[in-house]
Amino acid sequence: MGHTLTEVNDSPAAPSEGPSGAPSEVARKVLDESSAAQSTAPDPATGPSSGTAQPPAQSASTPAAGLAGATDDADPLAAPALPDGLRAELIAFRRDLHRHPELGRQEFRTTEKVRSRLAEAGLSPRVLPNGTGLVCDIGPDDPARGRLALRADLDALPVPDTKNVEYRSTVEGRAHACGHDVHTSIVLGTGLMLAALAEQGRLPRPVRLVFQPAEEVMPGGALDAVKARVLDGVERILALHCDPKVEVGRIGLRHGPITSAADKLKLALDGPGGHSARPHLTTDLVMATAKLATELPAALTRRVDPRSGLSVVWGRIEAGHAANVIPQHAELEGTVRCLDLAAWHEAPDLVHEVIDQVAAIYRAKCEITYQRGVPPVVNEGSSVELLRDAMTARFGAHAIEDTEQSLGGEDFSWYLEHVPGALARLGVRPVGDTAKRDLHQGDFDVDEGAIAVGVELLTSAVLLS
Repeated sequence: MGHTLTEVNDSPAAPSEGPSGAPSEVARKVLDESSAAQSTAPDPATGPSSGTAQPPAQSASTPAAGLAGATDDADPLAAPALPDGLRAELIAFRRDLHRHPELGRQEFRTTEKVRSRLAEAGLSPRVLPNGTGLVCDIGPDDPARGRLALRADLDALPVPDTKNVEYRSTVEGRAHACGHDVHTSIVLGTGLMLAALAEQGRLPRPVRLVFQPAEEVMPGGALDAVKARVLDGVERILALHCDPKVEVGRIGLRHGPITSAADKLKLALDGPGGHSARPHLTTDLVMATAKLATELPAALTRRVDPRSGLSVVWGRIEAGHAANVIPQHAELEGTVRCLDLAAWHEAPDLVHEVIDQVAAIYRAKCEITYQRGVPPVVNEGSSVELLRDAMTARFGAHAIEDTEQSLGGEDFSWYLEHVPGALARLGVRPVGDTAKRDLHQGDFDVDEGAIAVGVELLTSAVLLS
């Protein structure tokens, strides 16, 4: 079955060839469209057209057919521009996902939308064992080269959508406030482009698309995907993440750590309780709790290299109900964050050791729940340079900027525990927008021109790899 790219309105796909085997008029039209798009690719200095506009009118063409009509002497390493018809489809696809956000491990509709679109293109996507998320291979296995994996995440957040746009969330209290609808649309679009290139014999290596569930929950869906063996046969993995601080048409790159580790910590302290007049006859849980709240963060700064950034920040402390009663139970909850991978691996044992020592001084029984979240995303050098070369080839070196290591967590890091790879920050801020915007906010939105940038970047990375 051919890798045709059907329209959003589900009208029948036009054939890619006429009866004689030559490209049909429709295919020629799409090829011309792709060539025109190539010559008018978004200028990173000004960015693509703003995402506030409506999607372009749907083309009657099938973009894969247009790509398949390319001449035999086409440069096999030249990444084609995203055809206008496919660009419009991906914007509409993103808006559909935005209207119907689904939380982690509940992304059944989203999974089916992606699966059915890939199947329409003649591919064979496989849904992950838990029913959400999927993988899809493009090109046969190559004994000489492993697959290059491209990862997207599917889930939304439990926050209300406060935007006044026609594609705002229709699900109360849920929104795509981290750009996962954009990530999904980009990897889908890249897969459709690569499938068409594979028909031409222009795919230099096998590729695997990974649509991961549950990035926003802990433990994250990357662990589910790894357990489902999505990395079998994978040599390298790449991902993009929306960044509202970076202007559309640009990406941010960084060698080494680009995000931080993030774990959860909960302490439950118990003692016999008693009268506040006689703390020496019981376990003073309030004092023990206060000491743990201050001594644990302080001790960590003297037990590990300060450059690792290992820290504990408490978000909840609860103990007691009366001024003259020493309570029998107290709780603390917080996060453990770390900039350094080696220190993150040492953190649980060190945190347990300090807690046990402080609790013993006050004769408090302490139950420790240390929940692993994510390690830092540590970008591998060759993978970063592959993204740099791909962006330079498609948009120019001036479309790349250095980016800082954030204190946020990203479970893409779990893949990098097994194979080399890199995550780039994708600019989604409209050109000229000076407002301070961030992820995980109800008014989060993107310049949808970033979708075309992402597709062409990843397509170029595959062709250059």
